[in-house]
Amino acid sequence: MDVLVSIAKFLVDEILSEPAYLIGLITAAGLIALRKSAGQVVGGAIKATLGFLLIGAGAGLVVSSLAPLGEMIQGSTGAHGVIPTNEAIVGIAQAEYGARVAWLMILGFAVSLLLARFTPLRYAFLTGHHMLFMATLLTMVLAAAGHNSVVVVVVGGVLLGIMLVAMPAFAHPWTKRVTGNNTVAIGHFGTAGYIAAGAAGQLVGRRSRSTEDMKLPEGLRFLRDSMVATALSMLLIYLVMAVVFLLKAGRETAFKAFAGDGGTAATDVGNYLMQSVMQGLQFGIAVAVILFGVRTILGELVPAFQGIAQRVVPGAVPSLDAPIVFPYAQNAVLIGFVCSFLGGLVGLGLLSAVFHPAFGLALVLPGLVPHFFTGGAAGVFGNATGGRRGAVVGAFLNGVLITFLPALLLKVLGAFGEENTTFGDADFGWFGSLVGNAAKGGSVGGVVLMLLLGLAVLGAAVVVQRRVVDAGWVPGAGRDVPRAAPDEGVPPSTSRPYARLAPPTGAPKPPPPPE
Repeated sequence: MDVLVSIAKFLVDEILSEPAYLIGLITAAGLIALRKSAGQVVGGAIKATLGFLLIGAGAGLVVSSLAPLGEMIQGSTGAHGVIPTNEAIVGIAQAEYGARVAWLMILGFAVSLLLARFTPLRYAFLTGHHMLFMATLLTMVLAAAGHNSVVVVVVGGVLLGIMLVAMPAFAHPWTKRVTGNNTVAIGHFGTAGYIAAGAAGQLVGRRSRSTEDMKLPEGLRFLRDSMVATALSMLLIYLVMAVVFLLKAGRETAFKAFAGDGGTAATDVGNYLMQSVMQGLQFGIAVAVILFGVRTILGELVPAFQGIAQRVVPGAVPSLDAPIVFPYAQNAVLIGFVCSFLGGLVGLGLLSAVFHPAFGLALVLPGLVPHFFTGGAAGVFGNATGGRRGAVVGAFLNGVLITFLPALLLKVLGAFGEENTTFGDADFGWFGSLVGNAAKGGSVGGVVLMLLLGLAVLGAAVVVQRRVVDAGWVPGAGRDVPRAAPDEGVPPSTSRPYARLAPPTGAPKPPPPPE
């Protein structure tokens, strides 16, 4: 038994939980299925792996550049509470539940492949770290409800497998609206926020122009470069918050804001402000690295995945991490980040004034990292259907969601609910809360309720896939959205009803493969 547990932990910890390795293996399998030469297989797999490593490197830069800003915001506002951080809560839980998480994740991935093969939900979820996060969440809520290890692994694995194919299906009409084609799906558990953003864009943005059509005076044309615009915006935000923090906390405290993670404390006001400038510029570099990694991934993975779809899961669409949509509306990413963060602040205010005293909900502070990644993606989805107003309103709603949903989730995490962190993205909140409350129904009743919940999610996803995605419905403003029927002679599950549609107004074409 110990050997099997060790093997399972190795597969999860060293391969399946590393999206770069998983993407490389999938790319290699697809190129082999396409009967490419050995050199093409190796080169394509390595290039795809490097693309994901670039995304990871950019994400690491984002985290490090936002850490001092988060300290400044917390110090300036005086707010104290739970900061949602997926990696932190997963690391805490691994010490107690590592083996169960490993087996649950392996079973869940296998279930998802079976569902992709034998149901209309032909999506292959390739975001390995989010698989690990959801597997950990399910293990925690089932174990906290008192279920034994067998129930945790089996029931949790089934629920995980369902979520891996269901969530990309729910979001796919809006994803197609963003990309203009059927090449990729969203494989990220912030999907509820993206759907809310896309739907909000439809409601509020009927006459709103795209964020990418912003016209600038001649003297400001340099801001059309997304890297420059992002860096300058964050530089200004940093400087404003640095000044506020300095006035509120005083020199001795403020100068230590940059001392974490190997940094150095500021020596005087000038040095303190210039360190703020540097962090804003580092943020711009981080976003540029992420975008280049996404383009590299698309150039290698999409053609390779056609081979897998033909041989293993006919009609399958790769489901990838949230930054995969960033290149389609780069201005919307920054707008989405800012508006999602504002939504988080409003949500925190409501929790503090109403829901904490009335219902005992924890105060959830707006973490900059989840607001950047999910808020940025929500901005892209909102822009795709509602232009600038859609990006603003959609990302704001996402910010409210990822503030309230983690507060509800804490109620079902047992002892882990007392930690100062929790899961941050929207799907962890709503699904974890539902599963956690269902699991409290007892050893038999709880299992039945959880399986019924899983079947409800699966059934709803199948209905959406058949009646919405395969039918060719395109969300967006009525004046500019044609209806596309499935290609003649092609089964609905493998048709590409959006293949003849141009990308949304103002959205760039899908990024070309890098040279």
